[in-house]
Amino acid sequence: VIGYWLGKYRALALVGGGKGIRKLHSLPSYYGLMTALWAALPCVLVLVLWGAFQETIISSLVRSHIVDQAMAADHARIGLFMNDVHNVLSGSVPIEGASGPVRAAATEYAHLKDIASRARTGLVLVVGIIALWLVRRRISANLRARNAVESLGEKALLACSMLAIMVTLGILFSVLWESILFFRAVPMHEFLFGLQWSPQTAMRADQVASSGSFGAVPLFLGTMMISGIAMLVAVPIGLYSAIYLSEYASGRFRAWAKPLLEVLAGIPTVVYGFFAALTMGPALRSLGTSLGLDVASESALAAGLVMGIMIIPFVSSLADDMITAVPQSLRDGAFALGATKSEAIKQVVLRAALPGIVGGILLAVSRAIGETMIVVMAAGLGANLTANPLEAVTTVTVQIVTLLTGDQEFDSPKTLAAFALGLVLFLVTLVLNIVALYVVRKYREQYE
Repeated sequence: VIGYWLGKYRALALVGGGKGIRKLHSLPSYYGLMTALWAALPCVLVLVLWGAFQETIISSLVRSHIVDQAMAADHARIGLFMNDVHNVLSGSVPIEGASGPVRAAATEYAHLKDIASRARTGLVLVVGIIALWLVRRRISANLRARNAVESLGEKALLACSMLAIMVTLGILFSVLWESILFFRAVPMHEFLFGLQWSPQTAMRADQVASSGSFGAVPLFLGTMMISGIAMLVAVPIGLYSAIYLSEYASGRFRAWAKPLLEVLAGIPTVVYGFFAALTMGPALRSLGTSLGLDVASESALAAGLVMGIMIIPFVSSLADDMITAVPQSLRDGAFALGATKSEAIKQVVLRAALPGIVGGILLAVSRAIGETMIVVMAAGLGANLTANPLEAVTTVTVQIVTLLTGDQEFDSPKTLAAFALGLVLFLVTLVLNIVALYVVRKYREQYE
């Protein structure tokens, strides 16, 4: 803030105040923005670097001052010792209940952290003052402040775009690396084509099922079954709702019906899970009994139906927005050629809105594949190899949560299997995107 006002009034002072503003290359506010930004950036850089290395340096100093020679050779003991120190500092463990070395290390750590905090504040202030002074000296009437500010804004937008890409690549490579470690222990063909999923491994080799079974076909089949049932519910209802609200409904009905429909997207998934487990599941079981069918209390059908209700807004909202965005002139042209309202919708409006409709369906598919809570509560945890929707099944995401729950060792196939399952989900989503792009490019109608 100080830099903004210093830069702005410095530029005005160079041309004799507001009357000489025409002599400036840019508006005074751009000089202020340039000063503020170039003064803030070095301070932010110092804060980021300081935050990245502070904990490491302080921990190293504490270890060198407190840890004895016997402990220095044992990295495991050092890790446990520093963990006790952090527990004392966070208040999880009372300092009175800690041992003498831990109390001394915690006191030393807090002292060093206080010194580091003051040093950081002083350094940031010094860097900011120096940057203000240097930038203020550069201000002149001919300085292209607007170009500098806009160039910096463009670089910031580029950095945000690159950050999103780098995060995606980071997620991919982290999952890929752990998956490679898993496939070193378990053959890929066994994972992709195996028919039995039992990842539990024993502590000793002489125990039963010590090696585990990592055939993921039951998980893939369960995921596809539940997602398919959900899409059979969500796509027709969502798409037809969007067509009615955008083309047939009155403005008054649309004003309250659309927000009411979108409320479904705001209901927590655990509530849907309760509904599926306590209402839909018993209802389907009672209906199946009356028809002579054996329906499990936890079934893929119950989870799929409730999940389909949950993702209706993902289809209807995007489809409705895209249909509404189609120019009215296209409808009028279809009517002028003698098309009925339904023919105009099918042949013109839906084709023009196809990218948004496909995007909504793709989003709904991804949401269905990634859902966990409803499956846990309504479909169960058993990895059953079955194509019967009336039986209990499980999905990939449920097993990922199960495998990573609690304290786990990341060097066992049981835990690493979660990353292999995550990699498969990533590849499936990628294929869905490619298919969606192909469909859009083939069937989209472009109008000027």
